[in-house]
Amino acid sequence: MINKRDKKVTRQSNKLMLGLILTAALAISFVGCGKKTAAKDNEPIKIGILQLIDQTALTDARKGFEAELAAAGYKGKKIKIDYVNAQGDQSNLRTMSEKLKKDQNVVNLALATPAAQALQKVDPDTPMVFTAITDPKEAGLTTNLKQPDTNATGVTDNVSMKLQIKFLHHLLPKAQTVGIIYNAAESNSLTQVKEAEKELKQLGIKVKKLTVATTNDVDQATRSMAKKVDAIYLPTDNTMAAAMVTVGKISRKTKVPVIPGASTMVRDGGVANEGLDYEKLGRQTAKLAIKIIKGQQVSDLPVEQPKDITIIKNEKMMQALGISDDQLE
Repeated sequence: MINKRDKKVTRQSNKLMLGLILTAALAISFVGCGKKTAAKDNEPIKIGILQLIDQTALTDARKGFEAELAAAGYKGKKIKIDYVNAQGDQSNLRTMSEKLKKDQNVVNLALATPAAQALQKVDPDTPMVFTAITDPKEAGLTTNLKQPDTNATGVTDNVSMKLQIKFLHHLLPKAQTVGIIYNAAESNSLTQVKEAEKELKQLGIKVKKLTVATTNDVDQATRSMAKKVDAIYLPTDNTMAAAMVTVGKISRKTKVPVIPGASTMVRDGGVANEGLDYEKLGRQTAKLAIKIIKGQQVSDLPVEQPKDITIIKNEKMMQALGISDDQLE
């Protein structure tokens, strides 16, 4: 016969057993969670890259970006980069932007203004860093450079136009008429052309302008312009940059020097410029991306200006056009 005391002891034993079971279950649950977190921590950092077109400046910037990530330890199995190139096609930009959005990357890199605009329109939430963009505010990517108010920050390629035109005038003091060729569909170029025209006119230099829609138009436009001017200035225009080899051949044949805005454009057919190194620009941009990967907010990362400005020259073109090193001093 079981007395009241035995029943009480039994109830207490059952409660104790139930408590032990619950404790064990919770312990197993926590262990499971720990394993899940560890697995997530070991997953590669996913980064998307959208490049507008195949041209040297953008490719150099991308390579610099990837090299800086690798230098910071984001390489091998620690990183997964999804690189897509729109080949200058607007419809491709949208399709590729949608793909990068679906990938749910930690951060995306946009190379050139149209790429950044397309990616931000499709995906205004995923953090984005940009480069090879002259005026992020004019492009509508942010309204505040010091404290970005969208998902985008980055490094501009905005080298002082006054500095560039001053360099052109110093190198070619006898040039009375300067031509400018650009793609009017690029807001990046419109800003630069406006500033360049202003600076040239202040020096008393006449300006002639021609626009191109694609690289297929560059040959005819350059030949036509070379007949009317003493020199040609090219902004950091993606269409012109992609066709610099063609521009260089015409420059050599007509003896009309071309002063481009980007160092890579000098290398591919220009004479010289006071500009920036796009590989270094890409590295500078990667440092912003790394801060985002480590948890910083875009709003805490001001848009940066390029840090390294230097004189770049194409010695073969200088020799072909009879321009000496003394003229650079």
